[in-house]
Amino acid sequence: MSEKLGPVERSTLNIILMVVIGLIIVDIALRVSCCFLQGHRSLSSQVTLMGSGSTFIYPQLKHWISLFEEKNQNIVVNYNPTGSGAGQSQLIREKVVSFACSDPPLSHDTYKSVNGKILQMPVIVGAVVLVYKIPGYSGPLNLSANVIAEIYLGKIKYWDNPEIVKLNPKAKLPHIEIKAIHRSDASGTTQVFTFFLHKAAPSLWPENLVGKAINWPVDKTGRGLGAKGNQGVSEYFKTLKSAIAYVELGYALENKFSIAAIENQAGVFVKPNTTTMTAAVESALKSGLLPDSPSADWSNALQAIVYASGKNSYPIVSFSFMMVWNVYPKKKAEALKTFIEFINTIGQENVIEGYAPIPKELREINLKSVNIIRGT
Repeated sequence: MSEKLGPVERSTLNIILMVVIGLIIVDIALRVSCCFLQGHRSLSSQVTLMGSGSTFIYPQLKHWISLFEEKNQNIVVNYNPTGSGAGQSQLIREKVVSFACSDPPLSHDTYKSVNGKILQMPVIVGAVVLVYKIPGYSGPLNLSANVIAEIYLGKIKYWDNPEIVKLNPKAKLPHIEIKAIHRSDASGTTQVFTFFLHKAAPSLWPENLVGKAINWPVDKTGRGLGAKGNQGVSEYFKTLKSAIAYVELGYALENKFSIAAIENQAGVFVKPNTTTMTAAVESALKSGLLPDSPSADWSNALQAIVYASGKNSYPIVSFSFMMVWNVYPKKKAEALKTFIEFINTIGQENVIEGYAPIPKELREINLKSVNIIRGT
């Protein structure tokens, strides 16, 4: 049977209870504070890399970013496919992005203007393809640089033009007008395409019609149509009944477009695939036109890889370059190094349909960037 507590005992018990309650409150406060600080540290250690540029590389880059962020949860990579021209401008002139992607490398003059402070890395191989829609005909199509040039010059108007028929003697081609779709923005895909036309058909396609954005002669005939980005060209192409367009291979495969075989330097009509793209890269490596450092001048890269020699080479192949500065704030520098290492190792083992990985020689050159980039 319990006894009643006296005043002293009750006072002592109250003090003990207050101390226990106080300790519990302090413990809870410490735990909450600790959680808050841990969350705050996690947030403050997160680094965001902003990129922009090529639409040519976008499907592949999007895949890489997804894989990269799974393995590196403290680094966020955002990429805006604005076109190669805009990407170069936003990195070099506007300085509003951490990196840019561009199909053509920096021109020689631009390279000189940045004094080697921009690093250029060819990170993926892709192809520009000619897609076509011909009413009443769904068979294969052979095209040469001369014929493509004459279509975009506005000289060839119908599918049954004798020059097209000559390349496709078994095809029943209709007497229907051809709409020629091209890019309307500053586009690396356009520079690669027009460079091919000039290199393969110089008497028809002059040098002043080579660039990221040009005045298309076919537009004057009313048969030329412009659209922004590889995505825009693909969507526009879908709406037409009779048309030709140039897009990156991945977009053509994704949309199940008919893809033409293009005559290469050896006179062979070749369709784009991993084998024929890789053949062009192998030719480029033997050309002696590619440098051995990310900080070097890569302006001859298109000359090396477009309309490359070899009977198996697809003629409109291009690298897509990742471009970065050689100095960044420390955390951003480390994040970029991690991303560059990923792209040139694990990334090359995870290449989606429509692209080809870069060879070991180029991966080794690209990885030199990790030792060149400095954090301040």
